[in-house]
Amino acid sequence: MIDWDRVVLDLDAEGSALIEGLLSRDECEALAALYPLDPLFRSRVLMERHGFGRGEYKYFDYPLPERLARLREAMYPELAPIANRWNQAMGIEVRYPPEHAEFIARCHAAGQTRPTPLLLQYGEGDYNCLHQDLYGEHVFPLQLVILLSEPGRDFTGGEFVMTEQRPRMQSRPMVLPLRQGDAAVIAVHHRPVQGTRGVYRVNLRHGVSRVRSGHRHTAGIIFHDAA
Repeated sequence: MIDWDRVVLDLDAEGSALIEGLLSRDECEALAALYPLDPLFRSRVLMERHGFGRGEYKYFDYPLPERLARLREAMYPELAPIANRWNQAMGIEVRYPPEHAEFIARCHAAGQTRPTPLLLQYGEGDYNCLHQDLYGEHVFPLQLVILLSEPGRDFTGGEFVMTEQRPRMQSRPMVLPLRQGDAAVIAVHHRPVQGTRGVYRVNLRHGVSRVRSGHRHTAGIIFHDAA
């Protein structure tokens, strides 16, 4: 059972929230085992080729694997009110419908038709540069990252990291201590922060530190599709 009250508090305070044990070990291993099955995916990206870091990832094609599809549909209605409240606080006019199918229909009507849930694979020496997963005009401001491997057993290093950039301040680093099956709900781009002169936006980026040994797999659930 997810403690959504705590998730809301953590997202408002930090721009991220940890959900422990979202997937079982068997579910994690089953998802990671999909990586070699190319017909399930629409594209493969080698990070080094694009200056994104080192390692690789693959975007799933539709239909998504059932477990990921159900998570995408189930998590969105819980996150949409947070996204709407954040946008209102930041003076952004966009509002998100209560059901994910309605939001995906909006994306597809604008030409954003390519699915964005993905699997990432890292080996020794691999890492992921700080980035934001935007993909088009229509962006849902929260996403889900699920660690499918166990730190200390399957790999060492490879911490999930975020940075927050506030106006006229140096970037603040954050490390999210994920275990196998844990998920992090994170801000995709920016979030509101209450200051002495009102609400202002802070930018966030996320990435993965260098893997020192072993292999690391991650699943990412992004709620908007890509152009």
